[in-house]
Amino acid sequence: MTLTLRSAIASDVPLIRAMIEGLARYERLSHECVANDAALHDTLFGERRFAEVVIADWNDAPAGFAMFFHNYSTFLAQPGIYLEDLFVQPEHRGRGIGKALLQHLASLAVARHCGRLEWSVLDWNEDAIGFYKSLGAKAQDEWTVYRVTGEALTRLAATKE
Repeated sequence: MTLTLRSAIASDVPLIRAMIEGLARYERLSHECVANDAALHDTLFGERRFAEVVIADWNDAPAGFAMFFHNYSTFLAQPGIYLEDLFVQPEHRGRGIGKALLQHLASLAVARHCGRLEWSVLDWNEDAIGFYKSLGAKAQDEWTVYRVTGEALTRLAATKE
């Protein structure tokens, strides 16, 4: 049994979309998942690339992925890596694939002189929370995430003083 990690290429877009949809089902958020192949191709492999994807293959079959992008810490004056999505297909869980993907991202963060690797987790996902804590991750409980989307984003953008 072999695990390989590789950077995604443009022909992986349908696979990436399928894994995003699998993650959305797992997180009970399928109703919010509107990603399509054209948008993913444009934003991941187009002229301006907004994120990167690492694919985990188990015995040459896709088993999981990690999607990430760079952010920036003003306090550290260093870039960071933000893990947007980590997903291992149910039939491949328990094989160390998630850990290998996180180790890979940690290695990238160190090689790219990043000050941190961070991500969010749904508060009901006790399995993931336990897994992340076992790797030394610490919850940032003093922070609350805020988000503006859809019509609220459009209204905010149109607001003039």
